[in-house]
Amino acid sequence: MRRRLKNKWDILKQKIYIIIYGSNTFAGKLFDLALLAVIILSVLLVMLESIESYDMKHHKGLVICEWIITVFFSIEYILRILCNKKPLKYIFSFYGLVDLISILPMYLSFFIPGSRVLTVVRALRLLRLFGILNLVPYLGQQSHLKLALKSSRTKIIVFVYFVVVVSILLGALMYVIESKESGFTSIPRSIYWCIVTLTTVGYGDIAPQTTLGQMIASFIMIMGYGIIAVPTGIVTAEFSNIKRGNRLDAKRRRNCSTCTTTIYDDDANYCYNCGQKLGDVYEK
Repeated sequence: MRRRLKNKWDILKQKIYIIIYGSNTFAGKLFDLALLAVIILSVLLVMLESIESYDMKHHKGLVICEWIITVFFSIEYILRILCNKKPLKYIFSFYGLVDLISILPMYLSFFIPGSRVLTVVRALRLLRLFGILNLVPYLGQQSHLKLALKSSRTKIIVFVYFVVVVSILLGALMYVIESKESGFTSIPRSIYWCIVTLTTVGYGDIAPQTTLGQMIASFIMIMGYGIIAVPTGIVTAEFSNIKRGNRLDAKRRRNCSTCTTTIYDDDANYCYNCGQKLGDVYEK
């Protein structure tokens, strides 16, 4: 009897797993699309709640809807743990942590007023869109960009260090040149102005009044255009190198004409899988 119940439970877990984690079946795709719709609805509800006039009229309805969605996400989170063969791996994975964080704010609202607004982090769950809509090639591009950023991090760190030093020097110089009436009341505030000007943001809350100060400000503005382009150029160059390396690796690959196994060894004469003699035609 126990074995029969256990078998039924295993079959049920397998079915739940296919629906929740799989996207190749009709039920799996339907569940994923419904989940995306609920996530979008949840984010919209949080946005509507932040509109004071709308919240005053429909506050109770918004809260009820948010609780219904939270219960739905809670059940989904529990099912993901129960039907997973490695529940701890899911719990501590990126998506597992995002799923947990997306349901916590509503429960925390009992103890911390106003924490419900944090439910907007549910928008992170929209990242599942890549897997659901078969956008895996885009994830490959994402990995290339990640490698490019990782490869160029040393150059970017050195560049940022240079910008910080320049901002401190020019900020201190502006503090000496300009008066406190112009807004340069301290060196940190002058450095803040320099950073804002250097990045071409220009809030306008502080502005130099002296001729020398305006000349230095003009120099900083012109220099800012060049500085903005440097990190982009560094990352773009690394990204191009990675793409070029991938193309070279692809040219060195060969496919067995019999079993289609990919051969990476340039000196191999026979397929290691089926023993078929390899030709000299490389994969394009």
